[in-house]
Amino acid sequence: MSRSQRVLLPRLRRGLHRWRVPRWRMTGLLSAVLVIVALPYLATRFSHEDAMQAAQLVTHSSEVKSLTYRIAYVTRSSEAAVYRLLEGDKEAGLTGKARQAGNDVPALLGQLTDMTRDNAEQQAAIGALGNVVNGRLALLEQALARIQKGDHAGAVAALHDAGTLYRMDQQIETVVRNEGKVLMERRAHARRSAFQSTLVLAITSVAQIVLLSVIVLVSERQIAGRLRAERRESQAVRRSQMIVQAVREPIALLDAQLRTLLVNTAFSELYGLPARDEQRPSQPLRELGDGAWSDGALLQRLRDVLLHDRELWDYELVQRTVGGVDRHVMVNARRLQQHEGDEPVLLLTVSDVTARALVEQQVKELNRQLEGKVAQISDVNRELEAFSYSVSHDLRAPLRHIAGFTGKLKRHLEQHLDDTAAHYLDVIATSSTRMAQLIDDLLVFSRLGRGALRLQAVDMQSLVDEARALAESEAGERRIEWTIGPLPVVVGDENMLRTVWQNLIGNAVKYTGRREVARIAIGVERDRNGEYVFTVADNGAGFNMEYAGKLFGVFQRLHRASEFPGNGIGLANVRRIVARHGGRVWAEAEPDRGASFHFSLPATELADTRTTRRSS
Repeated sequence: MSRSQRVLLPRLRRGLHRWRVPRWRMTGLLSAVLVIVALPYLATRFSHEDAMQAAQLVTHSSEVKSLTYRIAYVTRSSEAAVYRLLEGDKEAGLTGKARQAGNDVPALLGQLTDMTRDNAEQQAAIGALGNVVNGRLALLEQALARIQKGDHAGAVAALHDAGTLYRMDQQIETVVRNEGKVLMERRAHARRSAFQSTLVLAITSVAQIVLLSVIVLVSERQIAGRLRAERRESQAVRRSQMIVQAVREPIALLDAQLRTLLVNTAFSELYGLPARDEQRPSQPLRELGDGAWSDGALLQRLRDVLLHDRELWDYELVQRTVGGVDRHVMVNARRLQQHEGDEPVLLLTVSDVTARALVEQQVKELNRQLEGKVAQISDVNRELEAFSYSVSHDLRAPLRHIAGFTGKLKRHLEQHLDDTAAHYLDVIATSSTRMAQLIDDLLVFSRLGRGALRLQAVDMQSLVDEARALAESEAGERRIEWTIGPLPVVVGDENMLRTVWQNLIGNAVKYTGRREVARIAIGVERDRNGEYVFTVADNGAGFNMEYAGKLFGVFQRLHRASEFPGNGIGLANVRRIVARHGGRVWAEAEPDRGASFHFSLPATELADTRTTRRSS
């Protein structure tokens, strides 16, 4: 048996010992035992009493008959003695025998009467017998008296009268017959009692068998249930051991003296304990791991956990473990009370956070580097702000001077300019104006990347209608067929999204300028990620997809300015705005077959709610 099992099995036994039989079951068991013991005793006792009573009654009847026959015998014996005296017999004591009936029969009659007091019919028969016997005895006394006087003839006459007038055979037979009838009744009663006793004993035996069977079945079920419980507990113990051993977090169970009761494989590996040994003796915690647990403060905290039922959470320290490696560990401990009266034990878990400590150190280093980068970026932003200010003020002033003085020079030399000089002056003026526009566009592009987003619910339908009206006003008398589907409400910066729609719809109108009828379709779909994907499609000039990568660059154009005016900054602004809203922009086109521009925006619960309300 393993040491861990030796530790856990006593707890299981104590748990089973505390498993009490329910009160109703104990009461039933005691009642069954009482019935099994008491019922045979009572049945046997009653049967024995009935048998004894029946035997006594039979003996009593036999005694009554015997006593009756004795009365007849004593009476006849006395009569025989009288007849012998008449014949001249001189035997000594013969007169005493002749008088014996007179002496004994009254007592025998009295005894017979006492023995039959419970039988009225027998009392009447005995009364008649007593009258007859007393009459005969009186005549016998008379015969003895006459014999003594020598009157033999009178004695014979008295004896003859006794035999004739007081015949007792019929009364004797009546008494005996009555007692025989009583004896038969009593024997029948005895047989019935014996049968009833046998029946009761049989029923008692059946009841005993049934009760014993029930007790055996219940006991077997209880034993089987207990065995199943023990097996389940044993399996639970084994599963618990397997789980504890499989857990990669070091775990140890310590007694009140901080000695090991159970350690798992991870604990053994971390602190260099021998391979799992079922007979491994208990060891003090401070002796494990070559002094890894020699920290006095930690040991005191663990004792406090045991003594005061506290919990130790995330106690960090550095331990030198197997191979002299310093590891950052986090110790947790809590007290476990096994059973009342048992000493508490300490559950100790160790988490190796060395990797996390290294990561935290790297994070701190990266944060330090990031702070330096942020400072550099702040410097760059300040330089960009200075550059923007310079562009906004310092570069515009010379351009205004060039444009202004070019106009003055043209007016001053108006009478002396030839066509070539006038053309040169026009090119200078146009270029300065274009350069001023490029500077303005660059400032707008720069502000789009730096300005804070003012997020709010934005109705895309209203922005599209506004951009469409602006584009139609610039298109003049051109024929444009619009196909605009229902558009949702999104969360974003309204001014920036207005710029997106104005650029995309303005481009669609511009690049369909050579079509007799321009067709522009605007719609939205939801992709598999739930985002809104907006589309602006036209039947305009299109472009070659080989150069699509340049499409959203600053001042990148795929058509000559003479074909379609513009400075190539609009789509770059669109990409920057959409990117700042968490979306992306892409395009699909074929030369002279139109183009489709797509951009995506995240859908939010607020935007969906607003869209649903507007639709309803």
